[in-house]
Amino acid sequence: MLAVIGAAVAYLIGSLSFAVIVSRVFGLADPRSYGSGNPGATNVLRSGNKAAAILTLLFDALKGYIPVAMAQHLGLDTVAVTAVGLGAFLGHLWPVFFKFEGGKGVATAAGVLLGFAPALGGLVLLVWLAMAVVFRYSSLAALTASIAAPLIQFQGWGFSAMTIGVAVMSALLIWRHEANIRKLLAGQESKLGQKAAPPTGQ
Repeated sequence: MLAVIGAAVAYLIGSLSFAVIVSRVFGLADPRSYGSGNPGATNVLRSGNKAAAILTLLFDALKGYIPVAMAQHLGLDTVAVTAVGLGAFLGHLWPVFFKFEGGKGVATAAGVLLGFAPALGGLVLLVWLAMAVVFRYSSLAALTASIAAPLIQFQGWGFSAMTIGVAVMSALLIWRHEANIRKLLAGQESKLGQKAAPPTGQ
């Protein structure tokens, strides 16, 4: 029962689409209307407003981290903590407050992983950072980190419900990047910091 309640509350928290909220506060266009059309920090960065992008990244990560950290603090078991993390992540992907039009979940997943175990989140973030610095593609960094996350979790912490939760998040992240994968293969993917192009309808 605690797992269900915790997951439901976390889903509502995850449903706060900070890319849209922060953009409105800064007087920027809705991030769903330009660039990739994705309500996430990378697309907000294409607006040219770095402060808005940083705040979006921070709040999207916190809405994944805080529910999990609270579940850990309350002493909930691994199944319940995993359910809470998945709830927050699914809220970002399909936010009830924003017509279920959510982002891809990279920052929120990072926050969830940091809540599960700081070392786990830190190692996965290092994978993302290394790929982003070398190749300058946020999507490629996210895809690589998604593949690495369940492997790192399993190697460092062994198999548990959390392993399944991390694997589910990774699979959903990869699925949400389907259009980016096509663009990467076609050499059409935008690099980090590149200004927004008109929406392509994808």
